[in-house]
Amino acid sequence: MKFKIISFLLVIGMIFASCESLVDDINPNPNELTPEDVNPEFFLNGAQLANTVAQGGHLNRIAGLWSGQLIGFTSLYSNIYGYSISSAESDGVWNRIYVGIIPQVRNIREVAPNDQLLVGISKVMEAHAIGTAASIFGDVPYSQINDPDIDDPVFDDQISVFNAVIALLDDALPDLQAAPSRSLDFDIYHGGDATKWLETANTLRARYYLQLKDYANAYAAAQSGISSAANSLLYTPRGDASQAEGDKNLFWMILAGSRTGDIGTGNSHLMQLLDAGSGISRNNAKTDETARFNYYTIDEGSATGNLGVIEQFEPQPLISYEENLLILAEAGARTVDFATGLGHLNSLRQYMNSTGGRINATFAGDPFTYADYVAADFQAGGMENADNIDQTRALLREIVEERYVSGFLTWMPFNDARRLRKDDSDISVAIPFNTASQTQHPERMPYGEDELFANGNGPGSDPGIFQVTKVNQ
Repeated sequence: MKFKIISFLLVIGMIFASCESLVDDINPNPNELTPEDVNPEFFLNGAQLANTVAQGGHLNRIAGLWSGQLIGFTSLYSNIYGYSISSAESDGVWNRIYVGIIPQVRNIREVAPNDQLLVGISKVMEAHAIGTAASIFGDVPYSQINDPDIDDPVFDDQISVFNAVIALLDDALPDLQAAPSRSLDFDIYHGGDATKWLETANTLRARYYLQLKDYANAYAAAQSGISSAANSLLYTPRGDASQAEGDKNLFWMILAGSRTGDIGTGNSHLMQLLDAGSGISRNNAKTDETARFNYYTIDEGSATGNLGVIEQFEPQPLISYEENLLILAEAGARTVDFATGLGHLNSLRQYMNSTGGRINATFAGDPFTYADYVAADFQAGGMENADNIDQTRALLREIVEERYVSGFLTWMPFNDARRLRKDDSDISVAIPFNTASQTQHPERMPYGEDELFANGNGPGSDPGIFQVTKVNQ
C-alpha cells in the first residue's frame, strides 16, 4: 500500500473514496469533495465500522484458532487451524487499519481541531488500531504513514510503536477530560459519552503497558479504566432480522454465508476448561461454568442455531470492563501484593455472580456460580493450588486462566499466550498444539500481501508466524 492521500469513508452503506490526482496542474473540479467539505462525524462513523471488522473479524478468529479456543473443521479455517496461512489473509485487516481508520481519524483532527470530544475520540481510535497492528504483526509502519511526500513508510520497531500509541493516549486524556458529552449518533461505540471514552483510553493504556510487561504502569492506568459493564466498548449490531446480510454479529455472518461448517468451538481447550465433565475442568466448589459453557458454544453447522455469543445481534466486546478488572488483578498481584490481586479478581467474580457476566438472556436461567475466593484457596494444597506452588503464583495462574476464558473472541488470549510464554510458563494456560507434529505456537500474524509487494521499505518477505515479536522476546 502506498500511504499517500487516501480516504476511505463509509457512511450509511455508501463508500466515498478520494485519491490524490494522477495528473498534475489539472483544473480543480468544483464538485470534488475535500475533507473540509465532510461532516467530521461521518469520518468517525466510517472509522468505527472499519475498526470493528479489524478488531473482531477474520484475524481475530484466527487468533482463536491458534489459542485453543476455536476449531477449524473444513476448508480455509481447517488449513489455518493446522498453521498453514497465506499473507493474503491479512490484507483485509491491514487495509482497514491503514486506509479505513487512520486517515479518517486524522481527517477529524484536521477538520475539527477545536472539537475536543471528537479529537479525543480520534486519538483513542488511532491508538486502538495501531496498537493492535503492532501487537499482532510486530514491527509496523507508523511514524511515516499518511505523509504525501513518502511513498514507502518505514516499518517502525514494535516497542517504539507501543510507546507512541501510549503517548497518543496520554495526549487524548486532557481532551476527553475537558470535553462535555453530547449525543453523537455516528459514534456507534459510546454515543458521544466523554466519560466512557476517557475510561476506554485508560484501559487501552493499561492493555499496552501490560503487553510491554510494565505492570506498575498497567495497574496505575487501569485504576482509571472502564468502571462498569455499561461502559465497555462494544460493537452492537443494529441490522434487520429479516435480512441475512448487513449489520450483524461478524461471526454469525460468516456461518450464515459461505463458511457454514468451517469453524466453531467443538471440543476446544476453552470448552474443556468450562465443561464440568472434562479432565481439565475449572469448575469447583466455588465456580459453576454451566451457563458460560452453553453461552460460548458455537455450532459450526448453522448460524440460526447459535443463540449465544455469536447470535446475530449479540454485542462483540472490543475493550471491556472484564479486561480492566483482570488487568487490575494481575498487575496488582505482581506489583502491590497478593491481597490486592485477590480483591480485584473477586470484584470480577462478584459482578459475574450477580449477573452471569457476559451471558445473554437466552442463558440467564442456566446455572452459574462465582463465589469469592479466600487466601487459603491459593495456599499449598488449597482449592486453587493442588500442586503446592507459591501462593501468589497460584493466584496469578487463576487470574490468567480467567483472562483466557473471559477474553473469548477478543485478542486477550492470543496476546497473553505470547506475553507469558517465555518467563511465566508456570502460570500460563497450557494451550495444546493443533497438529501432532507441531513444536512451536504461532507468535504473530503475517503481514498483508499487498503491503509486502508494494512497500519498498518493507521487509520484502514475511518472517513467518513463528517469529517471536520483540515485545515477547
